Amino acid sequence: MATGPHDAADAAAEIDAAMQIAIAAAESARGFTSPNPPVGAVILDKAGAIAGVGMTQPPGGPHAEVVALREAGAAAKNGTAVVTLEPCNHYGRTPPCSQALIDAGIRRVFYAVGDPNPEAAGGARTLETAGIRVLGGVRADDVERGSLRAWLHRQRTGQPLITWKYAATLDGKSAAADGTSQWITGPAARARVHAERAKLDAIIVGTGTVLSDDPWLTARLPDGSLAAHQPVRIVVGTREIPTAAKVLDDSAPTVVLRTQDLDEVAAAIADYTDVQLEGGPTLAGAFLASRRIDRIQAYLAPLLLGAGTAAVVDAGVGTMADAHRFEMESVETIGTDMLLTLGSTGTI
Repeated sequence: MATGPHDAADAAAEIDAAMQIAIAAAESARGFTSPNPPVGAVILDKAGAIAGVGMTQPPGGPHAEVVALREAGAAAKNGTAVVTLEPCNHYGRTPPCSQALIDAGIRRVFYAVGDPNPEAAGGARTLETAGIRVLGGVRADDVERGSLRAWLHRQRTGQPLITWKYAATLDGKSAAADGTSQWITGPAARARVHAERAKLDAIIVGTGTVLSDDPWLTARLPDGSLAAHQPVRIVVGTREIPTAAKVLDDSAPTVVLRTQDLDEVAAAIADYTDVQLEGGPTLAGAFLASRRIDRIQAYLAPLLLGAGTAAVVDAGVGTMADAHRFEMESVETIGTDMLLTLGSTGTI
């Protein structure tokens, strides 16, 4: 128990460090848990040492808290649980995590974000009723903008989070005047894109991109092999694509939507949680014009072309007053390129 300001500061640092480990565990679960949230949990023994780390398993498997408790074993008694999401309080495919923590003899629970799902919420109250000290809000911003972003967006809006990812030169070109686009960005940025694809539910492109670039749209490891998780490849448009197109192979599931109606596209992706738009400028413009973009990841290369294909066209903007405005969230240097991540107001 803390006896002074230094002890209290040490205890706070201990919980903060544990939450950072839980956040990393949650991030490693992204892509494998849908429709369940990717959650990370850490169990500290009564002396404050790490006794167990867990992350949500695929649907039907145990939740993060249960995985961490199993690893901790008897060391969990009188210990502390640090979790990225409020422990669930309902019987679904698995029993409630709140009861598992009570049964294990946990004495303190710290979590980042409250559960917005009314069926699962209430875990904090159940824990407090059992005499457990509970505190929420630990590194909440990091979790809301990170591993739980898409799931929280879906819980709050009923829609999947749609991220527009594109690569462009400093003058906003996605291809040169002759149509060549490989490679605008360097190998480090491309590796980052593949790592992110391995955490998505689906990728959307238009038939124009398939016809011009013949992309594979798979998530690949640095050695070129396929990642364990592959997003569903969704091709949108009315033009026919060759039967030999890479997106039609058996490396990942593919859905071809013979439509240009974005309402029909929205209906087709309604059951997904984390979706990325990687289409060309026309499809990107249509999504922007219909206000369907929740986040942007823009990879900018230190190149100038002067002429060529713009990254986006026909976005429904005729005057500055109608411009699509996004909030800058982060700027990262990745190899020789820069990654700008921007969010639309109200999507977090």
